[in-house]
Amino acid sequence: MAEEKYKFTEDYYTGIPFIDEEHRHLFELANQAHDTMTDAFTVDKYDKIVALLEELNEYTKTHFAHEEEYMKSINFQYYWSELRAHKMFVAKLDSYDLSQIDQSQDQAILDLLDFLTKWLTVHIKGADRRIGDATKKLEAEGDKTALNAGKIQAAVDKKAVKPKKA
Repeated sequence: MAEEKYKFTEDYYTGIPFIDEEHRHLFELANQAHDTMTDAFTVDKYDKIVALLEELNEYTKTHFAHEEEYMKSINFQYYWSELRAHKMFVAKLDSYDLSQIDQSQDQAILDLLDFLTKWLTVHIKGADRRIGDATKKLEAEGDKTALNAGKIQAAVDKKAVKPKKA
């Protein structure tokens, strides 16, 4: 992979280790998309774009399931708006027309990067960080639900989807 265009910096941390680790992989996928776009040696990028979309689709569904399970466990106030945003993200990925991608590969990868960039900066920095803030507040209040969140993380770690190596 070339130099990282998308960096997972501190301002993206939720403070929930397993969520942060899964977000870090989303940044890796965004960087793979950027590398595909800027690869001057590959004229036909269709297979790479399709593989990237498939991995992104599979990975985000798993990540969203983990995040949603965690939000339920702490009775997160904004659970339903997060769920709606997740469904919209998956619907966007499902809406890609592979024949259109083949005909306009550069435009497809640009659209995907635009979509991912907005998600990484707006959703993770905003909505997902609220999950971390809610967890910190519950922990400060001594809420056992938040303190038991490690059990959820352990379950997630056991069934986590391992990122595919490029």
